[in-house]
Amino acid sequence: MRPLLMALGWGAASALALPPLHGLPILLLALPALLGLLENAGSWRRAGLLGGAFFWAHHTAGLYWVTHALFTDIGQWFWLVPFAAPGIGLPLAIFGLIPTLAAWHAAPGWRRIFAFSAAWVLAEMLRGVMFTGFPWNLLGTVWAFHPLPLQPASVIGVHGLSLLTVFLACLPALRDWRWLAAGGAVLACWIGFGAWRLAQPEPPHQGVRLVLVQANVAQDLKWRQDQRMPIFQRYLALTELGTLATRAAHPDVPVLAIWPETASPFLLAQDAEARRLAAAALAPGAQLLAGSMRAEWGPDGRLSRVFNSLVGVNDAAEVTAVYDKWHLVPFGEYMPLGGLIPIRMVVGGMDFSAGSGMTSLSLHGIGNFSPLICYEVIFPGRVTGRERPQWLLNVTNDAWFGFSAGPFQHLASARLRAVEEGLPMVRAAQTGISVIYDPYGREVARIDLGRTGTVADWLPGALAATPYARYGITLNCIVLLLVAGIGAMPHRRLQESRFRDSSQK
Repeated sequence: MRPLLMALGWGAASALALPPLHGLPILLLALPALLGLLENAGSWRRAGLLGGAFFWAHHTAGLYWVTHALFTDIGQWFWLVPFAAPGIGLPLAIFGLIPTLAAWHAAPGWRRIFAFSAAWVLAEMLRGVMFTGFPWNLLGTVWAFHPLPLQPASVIGVHGLSLLTVFLACLPALRDWRWLAAGGAVLACWIGFGAWRLAQPEPPHQGVRLVLVQANVAQDLKWRQDQRMPIFQRYLALTELGTLATRAAHPDVPVLAIWPETASPFLLAQDAEARRLAAAALAPGAQLLAGSMRAEWGPDGRLSRVFNSLVGVNDAAEVTAVYDKWHLVPFGEYMPLGGLIPIRMVVGGMDFSAGSGMTSLSLHGIGNFSPLICYEVIFPGRVTGRERPQWLLNVTNDAWFGFSAGPFQHLASARLRAVEEGLPMVRAAQTGISVIYDPYGREVARIDLGRTGTVADWLPGALAATPYARYGITLNCIVLLLVAGIGAMPHRRLQESRFRDSSQK
């Protein structure tokens, strides 16, 4: 039991490296400890048990905040509280068996570290695509506390950062000063590349003033019938205040107000009166992008489909753009497995329908952009369509998760997408954190978690397509194969031992 408890303890401790704590030094203890446990496991089954325990504890501790969503209707979901985070951690731990068994099977020493690092990233890549994908808390996000260490993501992406992180964190297990010196040299080059890239000339802004609106609506109030108009009026008042002030300071530039995911309690794409009120709150010539549900009715007049959408509205109350979310959240926006598991976290009896896929939108006087609703932003390499946009927009509702690690972890993913793609990231969140990042991941404007208000600033300029934007996952796969190949190199002493054994037989 002692090794099993140690695996659980080190797995939970390793989650301290994730946002918002970013306790990176803990990885220098936790990952070598895991390798030590695997080395002494004795059998692959025992190794699988220890590795599974480590990764289950890691993901359960890192995703503890999902339980907060249950408190929006605790009377209905109280029974699920003890099982929510551990239940999500269980399938994620299965992916952890890939690096576990790779490390157990590999030759000891530096080969084991290479094999373990490559297998860790392979597991992250697989869980990003299998069963609709859930690439949350990729280990590379531990560096999202500052733009400096994020810059290599413009070449190798977040998966490359994960690879380097696992490799460097495991080096103390070798107890060899030469490998530690090599790790220090890698880290120095890493930071040096970041400093060089951040010293490059900043691209000029795109000549558009953005007004982010954060109404700070609590999730337990959001869908109450008696709160629909007060919530809408709060958004209207903030929008009027923000766009009028921006127009007064910049009378000749385009102004775009942005509301977060499902901000409008009314169907903006279909409700002419709601659009009229929204248009009346806009300064002359300003435009609005608002998260809103969108509905379709069948020939019999019955509701047939519902979408989680982003709707553009101009000051003449005309619909100028519509985007429907296509990567839906299981159990939140639709019931997987045909509804066999009776858990639905979103109010309503109908599943959301998926949109047509990644695309770009364009508004009059404003450059084309890639819309990303909620967790669509967490998928590396899958945030733009065929046409490269000029900026990225993420609207989200993190009110489900209150004051927890969840909103900060979501924000870290958004920041990494900006660096990977070389595009500014604009993020509007219902309760925060709303932010504008430039294409280097530097913060331009921000409204903190739990605050009500608006923030206005220029839309930053875009960079030329980064190597990651051009080659993305292909480049990751090539690097992964190289590292895995090094890790699979046979150990000379093991070869000689196996040869002697076969000769004696």
